[in-house]
Amino acid sequence: MAAVRTRSERALNRVAIAAVLVITLIFLAPIYWITSTAFKPRNLATTIPPTIVFQPEVSPFVKLFAKRSQLRERPTPEHYAAAPWWERLVFDGGEKVVRSGRGEVQLSGYPSRFMNSLIVAITSTVLAVGMGTFTAYGFSRFKVKGEADLLFFILSTRMLPPVVVAIPMFLMYRAVGLNDTHWGLIILYTAFNLSFSVWLMKGFIDEIPKEYEEAALVDGYTRMQAFFKIVIPEAATGIAATAVFCFITAWNEYAFALIMTNRRAQTAPPFIPSQVGSGLPDWTVIAAGTFLFLLPVAIFTFLLRNHLLRGMSFGAIRK
Repeated sequence: MAAVRTRSERALNRVAIAAVLVITLIFLAPIYWITSTAFKPRNLATTIPPTIVFQPEVSPFVKLFAKRSQLRERPTPEHYAAAPWWERLVFDGGEKVVRSGRGEVQLSGYPSRFMNSLIVAITSTVLAVGMGTFTAYGFSRFKVKGEADLLFFILSTRMLPPVVVAIPMFLMYRAVGLNDTHWGLIILYTAFNLSFSVWLMKGFIDEIPKEYEEAALVDGYTRMQAFFKIVIPEAATGIAATAVFCFITAWNEYAFALIMTNRRAQTAPPFIPSQVGSGLPDWTVIAAGTFLFLLPVAIFTFLLRNHLLRGMSFGAIRK
């Protein structure tokens, strides 16, 4: 009987391992596809069947950062030989790099959009996590009249799809001059992330014993000193976990960035699909922009991985 049970357990373990491997491959397949397409020549990006083995090249990244136009006539051999290696890659694709009157290479809109994404995502994350931590501390440590109703009202802001309020927000922003501004997007992303931050941080702070703060108050600490020196260090893992989720939400947001911005404050998500080549969409350039766009989130999550794992298990039942 024990032997049969052992064999069945081993079979279940193998099935579980196989299921985990299959799910992992399903989730990693789009990342592989984007990464491989970012390094493919343009003529191999849409082949059927897909090209798996190819010679990697960096021309999609050159096209991504350099402003370019369709090449009407082939450059002379002397011009081609004198051009930098990266510009020859653009020539080989039937395009040319756009230069200013002084001969300087003009950059595409991607670098400025990428920087806009960093500014908006980082600022809104800091504001949402900071205000959410203060609010959660107030709900956790003090008796607030109508606490349940207030918490539900805060959470209800996440229940409304962003596209529903996009047009009213656009009209309001146009009236106050916040259209196509960094602060306009920062305010929106902060407002939508704030409810998530409050609820998540309240759960973390609830798990911190109040006796720690009471001991600090007895020792002469003020309430704010106890908050910054006792609560914040204890809730560091929760703050890190909340920051990761808020950053990812702000970084990937598309609808508001598409409607509320045009050029000056436009972020990368609505800009990347607009990259087209000569006549047809250049999927290699789009993939290169997407690949670079994935890196900040991956790096940020990797740096906070230890805090993130502890934060997700914070408050679990301990023996």
